[in-house]
Amino acid sequence: MGKRKKEAVKVVLDTNILISALLFKGELSKIVDLWKNGRIVPFFSRETFDEFVRVLEYPKFSLTKTEIKTIFEQEVIPYFEVVDITDEVKGICKDPDDDKFLSCAVSAFVDFIVSGDKDLCVLGKYRSVRIVSAIEFIRMFD
Repeated sequence: MGKRKKEAVKVVLDTNILISALLFKGELSKIVDLWKNGRIVPFFSRETFDEFVRVLEYPKFSLTKTEIKTIFEQEVIPYFEVVDITDEVKGICKDPDDDKFLSCAVSAFVDFIVSGDKDLCVLGKYRSVRIVSAIEFIRMFD
């Protein structure tokens, strides 16, 4: 897993950002180009990956098992890194379910969490990890 250059920015993508970047054409799809071009390296933990898989299978996306497999094989596995949680974060986010993104970020020593979740974005920063919106993140590379 993980094709990247040394200068790549390490990032955790919230599930809503990741789904939007992969499934919908538009501004957020630029994030896919960033990881494919080695400018960023996205990270998953087991917990964030499991949520991603669950959301991809939502009926509202109407994805077949073959389409989901293709997304994994062509868009995710070659570019994403997986980190074991070594620093579990609890009780920081208003929504406890969002703490898993903080845990992933601090365990992987990433630079950014990119999120559309207000409960995460309101933090602005957690330890050394900046928490930014997708548009703010994309503008850093324009």
